[in-house]
Amino acid sequence: MISFVASVGASLLQVCQVIGRSGVFFVRILGWGSGFKAPVLRVIKQVHQIGVLSLPIIVVAGVFVGMVLALQGYYILSSYGSQEAIGQMVALSLLREFGPVVSALLFVGRAGSALTAEIGLMKTTEQLSAMEIMGVDPLKRIFSPRLWAGVISLPLLAILFSLLGVYGGAFVAVDVLGVYEGSYWANMQNSVLFYDDVIKGIIKALVFALVCTWIALFHGWNAKPTSEGVARATTATVVQGSLAVLGLDFILTAVMLGGF
Repeated sequence: MISFVASVGASLLQVCQVIGRSGVFFVRILGWGSGFKAPVLRVIKQVHQIGVLSLPIIVVAGVFVGMVLALQGYYILSSYGSQEAIGQMVALSLLREFGPVVSALLFVGRAGSALTAEIGLMKTTEQLSAMEIMGVDPLKRIFSPRLWAGVISLPLLAILFSLLGVYGGAFVAVDVLGVYEGSYWANMQNSVLFYDDVIKGIIKALVFALVCTWIALFHGWNAKPTSEGVARATTATVVQGSLAVLGLDFILTAVMLGGF
């Protein structure tokens, strides 16, 4: 019994240590107390690496999620004689939930894992240590540009995801299922509110972007300098990032709806 309590206590202490280290790491990346630490040109380069190269999966997923939402929604709403409200359902589902959440999950799987593997490889080959020896700050040159690039990229990807989903839903509802086009777009315009739906969805995406990029960079920085260590860190990024997105989505939704 004593050994079990001791092992549980050691595990809790280790978790607290990792949380503390990640918090200090995050504060250092932000550069609080020492000014803005991310060169603009490097941020732009990382936006291309993180955001632009993620476009194919975002485009394909956005279109098909919108098409599936329209298809499922049509058969549910038609049983109540409300199939003309399918545009409203597709738009609100995408803007409030599917756009930011699915984009963040895809972002973690594609860009987050790549960031962790890249940083972990730099640590394994001692590139980060070499920069410190040469007087180059790795936080300014490597970590900060990637953090801010993630914060910039994910909200834009979420907006594009929702936009393409709306048009994918319009294709299925109007062209395939025969819903009146005017009703599809009119009901959508009458129901979607800029602040309550669009802005709150963007806020969710911003929070997801900050947390997911932070997790990816920390696991790369904290990875053991071996091939197995980098593999474990990459897996941890995807798992913890995905769980963080789902948990934060519930909290943010409850706060925005006044549940808390």
